[in-house]
Amino acid sequence: MRNVADKFDSQQVISVWVRDPRIQKNDFWHAYIDYEICLHTNSLCFTKKISCVRRRYSEFVWLRQKLQANSMLMVQLPQLPPKNPFFSLNNAQQISERMKGLQKFLEQILQSPLLLSDSHLHLFLQSQLSMSKMEACAAGRTHYSVAQAVQHYGCRLKRFHSEEDLQKDLSIYCDSDSDSSEFRDPESRIKDLPLNRAKSEPSLDVMGTSQEETLSCSSGFS
Repeated sequence: MRNVADKFDSQQVISVWVRDPRIQKNDFWHAYIDYEICLHTNSLCFTKKISCVRRRYSEFVWLRQKLQANSMLMVQLPQLPPKNPFFSLNNAQQISERMKGLQKFLEQILQSPLLLSDSHLHLFLQSQLSMSKMEACAAGRTHYSVAQAVQHYGCRLKRFHSEEDLQKDLSIYCDSDSDSSEFRDPESRIKDLPLNRAKSEPSLDVMGTSQEETLSCSSGFS
């Protein structure tokens, strides 16, 4: 029975990419960069097989704090790329290095079965809830469950209609051995970052109908 379980685990794939940095501007004086996090998996631990959300650096810091607290020091969490007081929104190299560090952090997190059962991780990766709402949902203080939040409050995948489309689109950005000129020269992609005005968070409608397939993790969310 153990051999069957090991074989099943070895067939599970969880791939994550951090890409597409964009400047979000709240007002004339305040701006920040967020990144698109794309997840592609066949693991039953995830509600969606394919998802994309946008997160900023401070949300990664929040996630690491929550995972560390909930794991009760049973897992040695990887480090995030260090916070740089001189980080510049116009420095392509700094943005590229941070993006790679954030992806490496998530890749290592997703290798831990214990952390995969943490609801904070699922909300972070597959919903667009704010930090306060993720914390409330994980603590059971919302009228919607974690699965409902993921199902009804994730980004709509307009660009990726299949797993093949997702892999094709991401391969030129996320392969560290790629010969793509865009990958070799991050400044060509980052110097003209899209500038978006931050939008207020819409309310969650958990009664809506979803066409995504819902899967539940056998170990449940913590």
